[in-house]
Amino acid sequence: MKSLLAGRDVCVVMPTGGGKSLCYQLPAAMTPGRTAIVVSPLIALMQDQVAQLEQMGIPAAVLNSSQNVGEQSAILRDAKTGKYRLLYLSPERLARAEALSWLRDVPISYFVIDEAHCISEWGHEFRPEYRQLHSLRAHFPDQPIAAFTASATRQVRHDIVEQLKLRDADKYIASFQRPNLRYHVKACDSKTQGRLLLKAVKNYSGSNIIIYAPTINRVGETVLFLQDNGIAALGYHARMDNATRRVNQERWMSDEVPVLVGTIAFGLGINKAAVRAVIHLSLPKSIEQYYQEAGRAGRDGEPADCLLLWQKRDVGLLTYFIEQLKDPQEKARSWQRYRIIRRFVESDGCRNRQICVHFGETPKWTSCGACDICAGELAWLRVDPPPAKKRKDPATKWVATAKRVVEERAVFEMPRTAPIARVTEELREHMRQWRRNMSKELSVPAFIIMHDTTLDELCRVRPTTLIELRSVSGFGDRKVEMYGEQILAALKSFGPRTRGATP
Repeated sequence: MKSLLAGRDVCVVMPTGGGKSLCYQLPAAMTPGRTAIVVSPLIALMQDQVAQLEQMGIPAAVLNSSQNVGEQSAILRDAKTGKYRLLYLSPERLARAEALSWLRDVPISYFVIDEAHCISEWGHEFRPEYRQLHSLRAHFPDQPIAAFTASATRQVRHDIVEQLKLRDADKYIASFQRPNLRYHVKACDSKTQGRLLLKAVKNYSGSNIIIYAPTINRVGETVLFLQDNGIAALGYHARMDNATRRVNQERWMSDEVPVLVGTIAFGLGINKAAVRAVIHLSLPKSIEQYYQEAGRAGRDGEPADCLLLWQKRDVGLLTYFIEQLKDPQEKARSWQRYRIIRRFVESDGCRNRQICVHFGETPKWTSCGACDICAGELAWLRVDPPPAKKRKDPATKWVATAKRVVEERAVFEMPRTAPIARVTEELREHMRQWRRNMSKELSVPAFIIMHDTTLDELCRVRPTTLIELRSVSGFGDRKVEMYGEQILAALKSFGPRTRGATP
């Protein structure tokens, strides 16, 4: 933030949930009359960020193809007056000659390139349109440029600096270790994978879960499989129309449905803190992809599990896609990524350490004490043996079952911190329902109204006045003004607070 306010170029690598958005949004909010231009790859992501900023009273806008000519003209007109602190654009729009022309009339504070790894051919999500951003330095030589990403190796970081022509950039590289995440990798076959998936989902019953499937067909199959087993789940993939994807994502975000099954199309910019597990049903194409997707778990700092249930046949699927590539260099890079992810799942080395080393970090520790290599396999991940043909004594069977249940509960029960444990589930669900209703009424995502961590704190404190509500983390003057009276009414309708007792 200090670097941006001082007008310097920056290159920032921070894990998912590490605070990247805050790093460029707060300096922008502190610079009246000037606008930070934010380049972001997804329309939905940009719209959500703008909605969040507006809820906090920070003037922001997004310019995209879904708007009509009148809306776009109004935004361009206001931008030239310095009305917005942040203006979001796609890389495709910024590459247009007319965009570079009207931007010269905007009082720009600095440029922000979000998901900056997309500019590098060595990155796992290379997008050619990002390459056009190199022209920003030539057209706006006096404006600072800030690059942000969650997953960039040393080689990709160097490429980002070179492509964007950053000048003596201040570099901020956070540790790639997420100490609250527990990585567990298990090879399985088609029969055992389904059983393990059910065990996993039931183990996190009542919590938010993301399941990544390798293909659109597998997404549908997995959703039906879970529903047939009494588990509420929704799908998300690129062939769905935008409205369906949006509805499914919002139902999951607002805790209406706990499990979302998606392809890699799901997750970029997802701002949900209380995800207790991310489960992969196939071998990812790279460590970077896996780190980015698994990193959507535990953004609230609470313990969370990242499960990779892969099959030998995944190797065939990955190699098939690699062989379809026409560009020889891209094919070579893809083979390199494949070899690295294959070593990751087959190695007996600490998972956390492997990830850190891959991204160019050399930890002083050798064991994280949390992954399957360092802490051992989760008890419920052990595959149950097939039923014996010989008939067993009923008493013996009962004892074995009881023993297994006790082991799973005693040894691997998901720990929770004291504040969250003290929040009554009834009150949480009551306020979640209020949030869902408000979300539908205002047509904005539920998390924009109130984050999960804020909701937990609200239920713990149970304020009875606006002054008490203002002391709850996540409630500024703007949100208290917008929702304060309604929140107090919703809390009051649940029942009186017992003085001197923690709910």
